Amino acid sequence: MEVKAHTRFLRMSSRKVRLVVDAVRGMPVEPALAQLTFMSRAAARPVRKLLESAIANAEHNFKLDPEGLYIKTAMVNQGPSLKRWRPRAMGSAAPILKRTSHITIVLDTREGYAPKKGKAAKEKAKPAKAAEADAHDHDHDHDHAGHDHAHDEAPVKAKKPAAKKKAEAQK
Repeated sequence: MEVKAHTRFLRMSSRKVRLVVDAVRGMPVEPALAQLTFMSRAAARPVRKLLESAIANAEHNFKLDPEGLYIKTAMVNQGPSLKRWRPRAMGSAAPILKRTSHITIVLDTREGYAPKKGKAAKEKAKPAKAAEADAHDHDHDHDHAGHDHAHDEAPVKAKKPAAKKKAEAQK
């Protein structure tokens, strides 16, 4: 299932952003995040934030496991340019174009990846592990304070308070 995330009007040249996006296109999301975290280009930070947003969209909106996602497509398009003027010699002016860009990232699940079924699968897996822990051999000595399962030992009778002992002795 495809998951999309967009950044529009990023105040950075699309040519500079493409260098970063080309480095992570087609990668699984975990190595791509690591790559973007340690990349020394300024465009790596907004691309990483967009990738994290796409991963959050996949988890929240589509209940997908982030381990099975990869970057299917990543596009950088040119946005509108802000036109500014710089003073030049003899009273003239030269144009400055402050360029913007639009980034689109599309994530998809890998072929042959079996996603986990969310919290329900984790809850079902816990009782099986607990049953294994309860079934271990009890021929060894250990502290029983942390265990809540039954042993073959007889239960210890609770001691009565001293006031009750005196009352029973007088009867």
